[in-house]
Amino acid sequence: MSINKIAKWSILLGTTVVLAACGNGNSDGGDGGNGASGTINVISREDGSGTRGAFTEITGILEKDGDNETDTTSPDAVIQNSTEGVLSSVAGDVNSIGYISLGSLNDTVKAVKIDGVEPTSETVLSGDYKVSRPFNIAWKGDLAALPADFVQFIHSKQGQEIAVDNGYVEAKLDGADYSASNQSGSISVVGSTSISPLMEKLAEAYKELNPDVQVDITANGSSAGMTAAIEGTADIGMASRELKDEEKAELNSDAIALDGIAVVVNKDNSVEDLTLDQVKEVFQGKTTDWEDLAK
Repeated sequence: MSINKIAKWSILLGTTVVLAACGNGNSDGGDGGNGASGTINVISREDGSGTRGAFTEITGILEKDGDNETDTTSPDAVIQNSTEGVLSSVAGDVNSIGYISLGSLNDTVKAVKIDGVEPTSETVLSGDYKVSRPFNIAWKGDLAALPADFVQFIHSKQGQEIAVDNGYVEAKLDGADYSASNQSGSISVVGSTSISPLMEKLAEAYKELNPDVQVDITANGSSAGMTAAIEGTADIGMASRELKDEEKAELNSDAIALDGIAVVVNKDNSVEDLTLDQVKEVFQGKTTDWEDLAK
């Protein structure tokens, strides 16, 4: 056989192998070339993340034995320290799966249904979508006049409309109208990276009504926010989870919105629906291949 013929056969064989590989491994048996195949790449959040805390508790990944709690997230999971990090990782890898605040969902990734229920504001409010949690703010003792006025705005009709407009579910259905207080000064808000995008919108709207007020927001995790509120280094802490018993003993708290946690995959992944048990086993590392989710 001539060298030219060998080369042609090599190219043909290589093309056949590539096409075969592209057609395998989709959770629905194949979609003409798109879809995840092989090892599932789990993307999780860091310890102290309110999103991780809520996600692991809701799914049962956080195993409880009396007062002892064990987070059984897969040791092979890639840890991201922000919502943006999770989005970037999943958007860039067809085999990845992660979880983010529903309010942060964008068109770079795809949210899957859980037990047949799509994650939307409506299904979170109705309780049909089970992977949901409150967005809490917390403070120590009695708030000073300025941060108390900001909290009043957050809970007002205008503040809750901002939450809804940004993809969240209002926590206060009977919020009163807010009128500008004409106060001045600064407010320190520290905590959850999931709440911070909503808090920035709330702060922007509050400042439009009270231009002499500065709201400083630091997004460094729910646990850090609760610590800052307890220690008095922040006026208000943010936690995208329920407060722990020791935090409740030190702080006053209230929900400013309700949020779903969306399980997200790459847009080219053909998976559309997972059970809560499947999600748990994937993030525990018990289910490690996309093909297993089709069984």
